[in-house]
Amino acid sequence: MASSKRPHDPLSAFQSVAAPGVRGGVTTAPGLNSDRARVSLRDHEKYVSLTMEFRCNLKCVHCMIEDTMDRLQPAPEEAFAKVLEEQREHKRWEGMVLTGAEITLRRDLPDLARRAREAGFSRVRIQTHGVHLSRHNYADELLDAGVNEFFISVTGSDSESHDRITQVPGAWDKMLAGMEYLDQCDDVRLLTNTVVTKLSYKMLPELVERLSHLKRLVQMEFWNYWPMAETDTHDYCASHEEIQPYLCAAILRARAYGRFVEVKNFPECLLGDLGDALVNAQPLLIIDPGFWKEFDRNGFYQCVHRESCTSTECLGLNTAYIEKFGNEAEKLYPLP
Repeated sequence: MASSKRPHDPLSAFQSVAAPGVRGGVTTAPGLNSDRARVSLRDHEKYVSLTMEFRCNLKCVHCMIEDTMDRLQPAPEEAFAKVLEEQREHKRWEGMVLTGAEITLRRDLPDLARRAREAGFSRVRIQTHGVHLSRHNYADELLDAGVNEFFISVTGSDSESHDRITQVPGAWDKMLAGMEYLDQCDDVRLLTNTVVTKLSYKMLPELVERLSHLKRLVQMEFWNYWPMAETDTHDYCASHEEIQPYLCAAILRARAYGRFVEVKNFPECLLGDLGDALVNAQPLLIIDPGFWKEFDRNGFYQCVHRESCTSTECLGLNTAYIEKFGNEAEKLYPLP
């Protein structure tokens, strides 16, 4: 029997699985968004995410965990079982996210999905580079196991750019073939994630156009790159001024195709009338605690206007960005 606890309460959900490596990711409280036009899924409090793999067979140049992948450990079976038991007893969430580095490298992924559905999750999402989804028998196996959401990383706008950034020839063709196969399936939702770097920001509008034929692509996310360090040693950060016109064009184009959009790690004030696209929320995340030691080196929330700004979503600037471009005090402004 379901518990009488209030559903989708981020605090009680955090307490229910509290353990090292667990963090809540909801930024603006769900109630504060009730009067906003629905321009993104904004369903983060309804999901719990588990990092279940730390291997990857792509070599994305912008990978933020490349230096820690060899020592971070997947969430243990005990944590997975605890989440399943919490779901059986309290029906606390609607969806589970299985993520990695690359989650499809786990041979037991279909079994994990099946167990999640049996525990009462109506949505099971995998976060993946999508390469293995081109094997229709494997995609069918995931579908049969209950996976019905696919959050797919798209790094470029065509095979040349995508394969150059992932450093694996053929990655684009396989990823797109998998998406097009899933696009024919009932109850499937596709989401995309694009990391915005110096290599990719000019391609954002073209990327949206290239995926315009996908009927089940419900949301596109654009994550402005940040290094897991105090400096941008790889020189992948682009300035907000450079990114802004291309990002805004991509938002408008995606919305014109009926997509929801979420932007991560970009100043809300610089998005102007498109500021409602900024959603830095994430589902409750269970991950190796060592990840957060690296993540916290970013030093977010460094904005000279933070004390007077009313934004509840903006992360301000991070240490590496300021080291490279300055604090941009004259370009940023507080939201009233």
